[in-house]
Amino acid sequence: MDNPLPKSWSIHTRPEIIAKYQILERVGAGAYSDVYKGRRLSDNLIVALKEVHDYQSAFREIEALQILQGSPNVVVLHEYFWREDEDAVLVLEFLRSDLASVISDAKRESGLSVGAIKRWMVQILCGVDACHRNMIVHRDLKPGNLLVGDDGVLKLADFGQARILLDHELVAADDNPPPFEPDTADQENICQAPQAGHENASQKGYVNQEPEGMSKEDSFRELDEVKAKHSMHETDKETNVDDGNASCFATCTTSDIEDDPFKSSYSYEAEEAENDERGAFTSCVGTRWFRSPELLYGSTAYGLEVDLWSLGCIFAELFTLRPLFPGTSDIDQLSRIISVLGNLTEEVWPGCVKLPDYQTISFCKVEDPSGLESCLPNRSTDEISLVRKLVCYDPASRASAAELLHDKYFNEEPLPVPTSELRVPLTKGNQDEDSPGGWYDDMGSDSDFDEFGPLNVTTTNSGFSIRFS
Repeated sequence: MDNPLPKSWSIHTRPEIIAKYQILERVGAGAYSDVYKGRRLSDNLIVALKEVHDYQSAFREIEALQILQGSPNVVVLHEYFWREDEDAVLVLEFLRSDLASVISDAKRESGLSVGAIKRWMVQILCGVDACHRNMIVHRDLKPGNLLVGDDGVLKLADFGQARILLDHELVAADDNPPPFEPDTADQENICQAPQAGHENASQKGYVNQEPEGMSKEDSFRELDEVKAKHSMHETDKETNVDDGNASCFATCTTSDIEDDPFKSSYSYEAEEAENDERGAFTSCVGTRWFRSPELLYGSTAYGLEVDLWSLGCIFAELFTLRPLFPGTSDIDQLSRIISVLGNLTEEVWPGCVKLPDYQTISFCKVEDPSGLESCLPNRSTDEISLVRKLVCYDPASRASAAELLHDKYFNEEPLPVPTSELRVPLTKGNQDEDSPGGWYDDMGSDSDFDEFGPLNVTTTNSGFSIRFS
């Protein structure tokens, strides 16, 4: 008997797909998805076909993109295919570059102008604002998940880790919320209008080849029926393994699993399937360099604010073309943050002592934190202030995307340039050569503490405490 085709090649044998799309080439691959460049036979539109091998990731991405349909700075879901015995295949708009490539290209060339930085930021804020208005927390915002088209339009992608904080029935009461348009002197709307030719995703998406044109409510109902066919342990497990180099084409999430001898003291073992009933999430989401302090300390009761911290890290990187906190492990990540912001205390964040791992991991007092100014050399007061509004310990103190769109920074000269003037790399380039193991691949392990100096482990009633000098 002939050997069966690998699972990642099943897309080539599914008649409902090849009847509508020509598969051109595989452009990305990871642990939970494979992405192909394709051509829609009806009109020759180039698309990305994302074959997702994990049920939970597929459910999350489809639900989020259906709710966000029509949002100009969110990747378009044209349709999707799903059969009980096959992986989900999402048909997405094809965007050949991402913000990570923009930053890498700018680092090699002459940097980014203030006007270009502002336009990139405004587009990111519009996409995040659309998510948060619909109570969707992305949970893995980073430059590699911000895709860029040839026209300079940036779109949020890779919603495999996204969570909807309200039931979709409640969100669907306002199917098409108006785009946020702050006052601005710029001639180009800060939140751009949807691109012509992008059909409404609810008119194209379907499960098990249901007729096109079904309503959003029917589409969600069909999706719920598919969910019900799979056991809870399959559909609600976390998809947190490194997804290789597939992320730039709206693939599954890139994250990091560590060989951590102290993992039992963290909260990463919590399964969302078990926690959903009490509204708790897992803390092991996102990519470490952009992960908020509450996640690093094991919180499972977080909200939209984790995305805002990630935004601050992305904005800082646009200013400096370097990652703000490039930690080599979760402990190193916290150490870098504390060296800049100072120690995490009740004075700066009331209630922080209740974080699951706050009593387990502690650092010696930082007498003279360097401050964000040291991380943003040669940047203006307004630029440092913008980052400070996001990169702060207390989640309640972080400015929302909607608030930042009104910030005076975007209404003062130089104004955001039109998207047509943005430089878009011709191809997705290599990631930052100074990053350990590539930007988002293997980011190290917490198993080596030599770099931190003396280490004290103390037995406590609940386990042990680790203190770093």
